[in-house]
Amino acid sequence: MSIIYDILKELSSVSLNYKGSRVNLLGLPRFKNYSQSSLRGTMSHLIKEKLVGDCDGLYITPKGINYIKRKIDSLQQFDFQFDKDAPKNLIVMFDVPEPKKAEREWLRWHLKKFNYAMIQKSVWVGPSPLPKEFLDYIKSIGLREDLKTFKLARGYNFKK
Repeated sequence: MSIIYDILKELSSVSLNYKGSRVNLLGLPRFKNYSQSSLRGTMSHLIKEKLVGDCDGLYITPKGINYIKRKIDSLQQFDFQFDKDAPKNLIVMFDVPEPKKAEREWLRWHLKKFNYAMIQKSVWVGPSPLPKEFLDYIKSIGLREDLKTFKLARGYNFKK
């Protein structure tokens, strides 16, 4: 995930403090992997974008809550599995714009999970058909127009 998601998630949950720093239940500092300048810059950005408010202490705004919900929704998991030996007879091509980068990575991750093989960065081949629930979800997150599928007459052979 991103630092923005981490900060918004942190502000939306109850957390503990030790010597002025946020810590987890084990007493370990949160955000230790980020530099202080990165955290300051990101907080400034969050306030400017109105994802976080800063009067009387930091709090997450309704816009910030919507951001978190959108991120969580984009991570929906599908447990469908194709057989390893299933013929690779469906080409999936996509051109997902940069503002939907998280959704694009989610799509690639699921294609790998469905035993698809990458031919090029946005061209994959694998078994068909894709699960209906998966295609419905693709439509609900606004990727259907960015995705094209082509059924092959015979299975794709990979030269090793």
